[in-house]
This record gives sequence, C-alpha cells and structure tokens, in this order.
Amino acid sequence: MLNKFSKILMAGGAALAFTLSAATFVSAETKLRIQTHFAPETPSGKLAAQYVDDIQTMSGGSIKVEMFYSSSVVKSVETFDAAATGILDCDMTGGAYQTGKNPAFQFVGDIMGGYDTPYQQLSWLYYGGGLDAAQKLYNKYDMQLIGWWVPGQESLASSRPIRNADDFKGWKFRSPPGMETKIFEKLGAKPIVMDFTEIFTALESGIIDGADASGLANNVGLGLYDIVKHANFPGFHSMPSDHLACNKAKWDAMPENERRIMSTAMMALALRTALTFEKKNAEAAASLKAKGVTLYEWAPADRQAFRDAAQASWPEFATTPEAKALVESHIAYLKQLGLVK
Repeated sequence: MLNKFSKILMAGGAALAFTLSAATFVSAETKLRIQTHFAPETPSGKLAAQYVDDIQTMSGGSIKVEMFYSSSVVKSVETFDAAATGILDCDMTGGAYQTGKNPAFQFVGDIMGGYDTPYQQLSWLYYGGGLDAAQKLYNKYDMQLIGWWVPGQESLASSRPIRNADDFKGWKFRSPPGMETKIFEKLGAKPIVMDFTEIFTALESGIIDGADASGLANNVGLGLYDIVKHANFPGFHSMPSDHLACNKAKWDAMPENERRIMSTAMMALALRTALTFEKKNAEAAASLKAKGVTLYEWAPADRQAFRDAAQASWPEFATTPEAKALVESHIAYLKQLGLVK
C-alpha cells in the first residue's frame, strides 16, 4: 500500500500535470490578421464578419481573428504580398489583383465571359479539379488558397446609358487590373485601373464616367448610385471569385482541426454569399428603379457578343504555363457544362 506521503505526491503530480496541460491548451491559439477590400457596412463586408464569427466560435476560441476592412492596412492589390511576407496572415480580396505577378491569377480571380452562375464556377473549384490546379499557383508564391466566395454577376455603375456594347465607346471607367482592360479596350472603352477604395471619389469628381466595382447590392452599399444613375442588371461581364488565401507557413503550422474548420466554413460562406446576393441584388434593383436609377437588361445577342470577345482574349492572356493549364481546365469543364462548344 502507498503511504500517505506517496499519495500526496501522486495527487500533487496529477494536479500539476493537469495545470500544465490546461495552460498548454489555453496558450495554443492561432491568431490571424485578415484584410478584405470590402467595407464593413456592405453585404460582402457583413458576410466576411460572419465567417470570422463562425471560425472563432467553431474552434472554441482557439482561432482569434483581427479583421481589417476597406483595405485599411495596405492597398487592395498589396494584400496578397502583405500576407505572404507576414505583415498580414490572410488575404480576403481576390486573385485578379495579382495578374501582374502571373496572368494565371486572372483565371482564378475573374474568368470573365465563362460561367453563368456562382454555382457553376464553384463547382469547377471543388468538383472540376480547380482547387488542385489553383493550389499549385498559390503555393508558388508562398500562399495557400482556402476557398472562394462568389457573389454572382457584377453590375456596372455609370453616369451615362450603358444599353449595349456601342455605349462603351469612349466610356472612361474604373477597372480592376488584368484581362478586363484588354476586353473593354477592344470595345472602345477607356479603362482606368485604380484601387477599389478610390472609386467613390473618382466618380464624384468626374474623373471616370463609370465603374466596375461589384454586384448591384454592394454598389448600393458603396453609395455609387447616389452619384450616378445608370446600371445594368442582371450582370454578365464579370463574376469575380473573392478568395481567402493565407500565408502557407502560417497555414501549415495550424492544427488540422483548425484548418478543417476554416476550409469547411469557406464552403458555407460560398453558399451563403451566392444565396444572399440572389436576394439582395433583386431587392436593390427594385429599390433603385423606384429612386430613378435606370437599369439596362442587355439582349441575349449583346451578352453573347461580350462573352465571345472575352473568351477570345483568354489565349492572349494565358502567357505562362500556369495560366495555360488553368485555361485548359476551365474550357474542359465549360464544355462538360455545355457553356462552350
């Protein structure tokens, strides 16, 4: 039998082990600094906040996020590099901002003229081999693609009518960097690349006639239709895949359960985003019409003409092995879906 002293030592040792274990558990936190270009009051900003709440809650508090909205730490186009170098941990903007780094990012950021719905585009990522193909690209730049959230087709904001492609002649508009500038230049427009956060002021001052910013509901949240009174809806020209991408070393150091939580929560965010904007864009359209904003629904032939121009530009932009591989992957999947013959 153990004497009393031995029992005390064993009890004390067990208590100490429990305390150390608890201390280790408490201190094992993953702290993430994430930046998005969306303002917190926009629908996308609120969806980003919901994602943060989800991963913090599902992890039992082991994941803690410091969220930065409206590109408040670095410019939108600099977010990816800021995460890759450790200034931030994760980038919640979009791959199209990185086309200057490698044109392949165009085909994971804004394919343009490809898929009709967010669900089709997401299905390429998760069921068409897209995630594996895209991951090779992100890993090359020390980043890990966690997932997409696709709000759907975007609408333009304009100070003058945009009834069809002829109205783009001489139209000065804010464009994100990348393939879009080439497509719109072919249609006679004058794209001006500027940061997402500069759009409102540029429209207000008349530097630009219009803007490619986001979907109709997000544009309302940005206040764009308080300044200009023309838009197109439904959209057709652009359906960007906003991403969550994290510093690869940071990601690899996270426990598997936390990585699984973040990846699964991104799939939930993707569905929530698509459903949210299907509703909010329709509500925004009705509200804008009542306020005197003119919405233009392009004829099928005009929409197809734009799609043809966009798809004709894909090979011109696929100038690296990574870009060529992604274009081939998209075309193969678009053929499966019957969207490309």
